[in-house]
Amino acid sequence: MSKPLNVECPTCGAPVEWTQASLYRPFCSERCKLIDLGAWAAEDHAIPGDEVENDLFSGDLPSREH
Repeated sequence: MSKPLNVECPTCGAPVEWTQASLYRPFCSERCKLIDLGAWAAEDHAIPGDEVENDLFSGDLPSREH
């Protein structure tokens, strides 16, 4: 039998076994999972885009009134 893969929780760095028993993998807990989700929602995490492409298509969207 092989040893399960261990990874670090992306939020706190705690070790996490990569098995079916680890419900929140790659996170160590629901709390760490929600912290990461909140960071994406707050735009603290982002996937880099092409600034030229963003500028080209930004005029296609109607302006939003707040």
